[in-house]
Amino acid sequence: MAFPYQRVVVTGGAGFLGSYVVEGLRARGCEQVFVPRRADYDLVEMEAVRRLYADTEPDLVIHLAAVVGGIGANRQNPGRYFYENLMMGAQLMEEARRCGVRKFVATGTICAYPKHTPVPFKEEDLWDGYPEETNAPYGMAKKMMLVQSQAYREQYGFNSVFLLPVNLYGPRDNFDLHSSHVIPALIRKCVEAVRRGQPEVVCWGSGQVTREFLHAADCAEGLLLAAAHYNRSEPVNLGAGFEISIQALAEQIAALCGFQGRLVWDATQPDGQPRRSLDTHKAAAEFGFQAKIRFDEGLRQTIDWFRAQ
Repeated sequence: MAFPYQRVVVTGGAGFLGSYVVEGLRARGCEQVFVPRRADYDLVEMEAVRRLYADTEPDLVIHLAAVVGGIGANRQNPGRYFYENLMMGAQLMEEARRCGVRKFVATGTICAYPKHTPVPFKEEDLWDGYPEETNAPYGMAKKMMLVQSQAYREQYGFNSVFLLPVNLYGPRDNFDLHSSHVIPALIRKCVEAVRRGQPEVVCWGSGQVTREFLHAADCAEGLLLAAAHYNRSEPVNLGAGFEISIQALAEQIAALCGFQGRLVWDATQPDGQPRRSLDTHKAAAEFGFQAKIRFDEGLRQTIDWFRAQ
């Protein structure tokens, strides 16, 4: 079946996940894919959002743009991360409704779940507590798109969906140690330690917390399946359906990078949420999504890509 939309705006389309989404759209025959750049359209400003829609006249908007980083970046920028993410989401959806956009795909975040959500996280658990403190402002700002999506469907019949990707990784990720997430940070540290002959790599936290990771190419496929086939505002998780401790993750990355020194855990740095793993049954049932890329293979791809840079 042909993809049902032809004029598509992908906010954040020049970013990590966005690059895979744009590739997926083009593979589906979409020739009119618009990727707004911040220099041209600052989506925090309503006037820029209006101008974007006037210039592109999309029938589908996939909103991926976010101001985001790892634990350290979240701790340094709680106000900025709250305000800019809130304003982008609210204004993009409001103007999409006003302009008659046929569908709006909003991407939330795993950080929207309560700190002590039972594992695996089910979509019904989203409102059962406050998010983990280090990333709560970001998580809450993104979760407001779910409230908006459901309210707009109820009042205006606006077709918007809200998806919750788990932690992403893969080639093209951000490897800047000041703002990167855990997988690219560990890969960079291990690769550089091997190159410099360093005897140890320092890792943040205790290593005992757990995470789930989804390859960005798999996530893009999930987003596009939902764009084509899912038309309800109830939130849907996008994940790979496994859980790994950060210590086991660091050991696996070190082995794949050829680092044979010590992993040293800096317990003065925060762990973040105690456990993260998603229930992924709903995505499979609603629009046939299941992750395909094996984790070890995805890590190898990511390490190879970083070395090639």
